Amino acid sequence: MEDERPARGPKIVQVKNKMPAPIQITAEQLLREAKEKQLEYVAPPPKQKISDPEELAEYRMKKRKEFEDAIRKNRQKMVNWVKYAHWEESQQEVQRARSIWERALDVDYRNIALWLKYAEMEMRYKQINHARNIWDRAIAILPRANQLWYKYSYMEEMLANIAGCRQIFERWMEWQPDEQAWNTYIKFELRYNELERARMIYERFVVTHPEPKNWIRYAKFEEQNSYIKSARRIYERAIEFFGEEHLNERLLLEFAKFEEHQKEHERCRMVYKYALEHLPKSSCDDIFKAYTIHEKKYGDRTGIEDVITSKRKFQYEAELKENSMDYDTWFDYLRLLESEGDLVVIREAYEKAIAQIPPIQEKRYWRRYIYLWINYALFEELEAEDIERTREVYKACINLIPHKKFTFAKIWLYYAHFEIRQKELASVRKILGAAIGMCPKDKLFRGYIDLEIQLREFDYCRKLYEKFLEFGPDNCTTWIKFAELESILGDVERARSIYELAVEQSRLDMPELLWKAFIDFEIEQQEYDRARRLYSKLLKKTQHVKVWLSMAQFEASIDESDSIDRTRDVFEQAYKTLRTANDKEERLMLVEHWLNFEKEKGTKENIARVEKMFPTRRKQRRKILTEDGIPSDQWEEYTQLVFPDDEAVQPHKKLLDMAKRWKKGQDDVSAPANELTTPTPTPTTTQVEDDVPLPEAHVDDDEMNDES
Repeated sequence: MEDERPARGPKIVQVKNKMPAPIQITAEQLLREAKEKQLEYVAPPPKQKISDPEELAEYRMKKRKEFEDAIRKNRQKMVNWVKYAHWEESQQEVQRARSIWERALDVDYRNIALWLKYAEMEMRYKQINHARNIWDRAIAILPRANQLWYKYSYMEEMLANIAGCRQIFERWMEWQPDEQAWNTYIKFELRYNELERARMIYERFVVTHPEPKNWIRYAKFEEQNSYIKSARRIYERAIEFFGEEHLNERLLLEFAKFEEHQKEHERCRMVYKYALEHLPKSSCDDIFKAYTIHEKKYGDRTGIEDVITSKRKFQYEAELKENSMDYDTWFDYLRLLESEGDLVVIREAYEKAIAQIPPIQEKRYWRRYIYLWINYALFEELEAEDIERTREVYKACINLIPHKKFTFAKIWLYYAHFEIRQKELASVRKILGAAIGMCPKDKLFRGYIDLEIQLREFDYCRKLYEKFLEFGPDNCTTWIKFAELESILGDVERARSIYELAVEQSRLDMPELLWKAFIDFEIEQQEYDRARRLYSKLLKKTQHVKVWLSMAQFEASIDESDSIDRTRDVFEQAYKTLRTANDKEERLMLVEHWLNFEKEKGTKENIARVEKMFPTRRKQRRKILTEDGIPSDQWEEYTQLVFPDDEAVQPHKKLLDMAKRWKKGQDDVSAPANELTTPTPTPTTTQVEDDVPLPEAHVDDDEMNDES
């Protein structure tokens, strides 16, 4: 028999609706509703009045059952035990409360709060022996709980049981508690003027806790009670106890202050010096400050200076220990030692300093180092007055410098001046000659030449200048100085020959200075024709406007009858020459100086003629060039100077004039029509004025020249 039941399809799972609820509740709304419910008034429970013993017994039974149930649920929750015991105590059931405390201690005997509350209950009901029993049990079980010891000793002291309190402290000290416990014991003995007992406790205290502050507290205790010798002995014992390896800065400071209070200033100085000698440098800051203050109060000027000097010396030595290549610190350190005047110490310090040779042979690393040698040599010469040692210092320095890579002209010159002071001229020339032959430099040549000039050895000066010019023929300053020397000596022809040789050089570093000096030299000699020839020769090399202005100024300054005409000719020639140049700013500068000259010495006609030469400024447009030099689609405005007699812009000017005339004619025709009607304004397509930008085709000067 076949099963006629229809086949079941797959089970359809109902999809949960995840659309948002129609009514949304925010967290803010939930908090607000909760706050409102808290603010609602809840009536207090009614007060129950108990009127007979049976009702009281029933109430007590009910409360005890509640407490017992709470304890049964969680025996480890000490709050329930404490509430239960306090409730029994409020019912004057002390025995029951005591039983509850004992049951709680069976559960957690390490809970210090239970012991404290249990003992406080016994003390409230003046059960002293019970309280002592509890305290004894507590400190036997928890000897490291300091609060139990404090409470126990306080109770005995309040009961005036001083012996019992002392016995408790002694039991406590056997456990070697922290410092506060010892201080409490000492204060207890001091409250009852037991100084000897307090001293004995201090002796045990510094053995148990041998920190410097405890030794200091012990010494101050003796000092406060006027046991000065004992206090000093304690400080000495402390220093001996710690030894030199573990010395403490604060301990020595307090020892020095103690001696200062006792007016033992020599002892105080010895303590400070001992501290400075044995403490590390990093820990001596406070020692130095205190030592300085002490010397300012009780010492003389020498003592104060010694303190300051020693402090700075320690600082410099610490810095040099960290970085021995710090040459600035070496300078300060050596200067400090020189102020003390100990030659042996200063020489040793200089030897240590010059031993710090820069590791890299580059001049920038040697610039500060070389001054150590210079200062060393000056010290030996001026302070120590040891001439031979000074000479050895200079020689050692010169041998040390790698002259093939770089040199220092100053060390050679210092060495030469030293030999001059010793009147050794032959040695001076050997030294500077070797310097020039080994490592020629401009500064060496100049120093050597100045030296020979001071010695009035002009032949040597000429030879040196010749060598100098062979070394650097492009140095214009050397040529000028050489010519000035010959001029001073009165040899004008020789000076002129030097200038002529100089201007013929193909390469010069500052030719403008050389030409100016040559021209000034000829003017000074009143050789005006030679000066004019020099200007003409210079103008063949350059057409700079400043040369023309200088020439015009020269012609104007000459006291001759035709000087004005010559000056005007110079301006005209310069103007014609600069017309072909592209720099119109130079032409403008020339015209301005020309106008100033005409206003000063010319006539009105000349002034008017020059004023007509002034250009006009016109705004024009041009395409902006990209970084590759290709014109872009953007335009920019620029100002162009247009001179009246500029041939390149004549067509441009004619076009502008025609546009102005046409515009004026249009205005004359439209004037009668404006009187009858007022037409709507129409924008003009072209406005021709001097300051209107022109199209690009009218801006390009090259195109204008082609069209012209």
